[in-house]
Amino acid sequence: MDLAAIEAIRQLKYRYFRTLDFKRWDEFADTLTVDAAGRYGTHALGEPLTLDGRAAITAFMRENLGPSIVTTHIATHPEITVDGETATGSWAFEDTVIATDYRVLIRGAGYYTDGYRRDPDGQWRITTTGYQRIYESSQSLADTPSYRLLTNMWATPGD
Repeated sequence: MDLAAIEAIRQLKYRYFRTLDFKRWDEFADTLTVDAAGRYGTHALGEPLTLDGRAAITAFMRENLGPSIVTTHIATHPEITVDGETATGSWAFEDTVIATDYRVLIRGAGYYTDGYRRDPDGQWRITTTGYQRIYESSQSLADTPSYRLLTNMWATPGD
């Protein structure tokens, strides 16, 4: 069992979510191989998304998760299998999305299934990623008159 590789992959997936939530797009892109494939499914966005290549995945996230979209992702229960320079992984996740312009709160959970590769620079990166939802819920914040977003690092002064 390659414990060093397993730990590197755990750190990689955590970095994927952290850079996504903090909107650090260059760092996010570096978690993906150039030829990465993203398969994301969400009722909030309609049809399942098929994104091919690091540039396409990063561009989609940058364009659709701008300052008016606040996200948090929590990943747990990693099951990682390493086979030389490649690996596979499964992760339970929960996510929260606050779409401030639309005053909507979205929550969900599911399981990610990933593929990984150790690139020539020695770094592990994600080759394939996608998830299957267990649930996704949406709530209009207008239905919760007492709801206030007290802190939002993406808000501009006066929001």
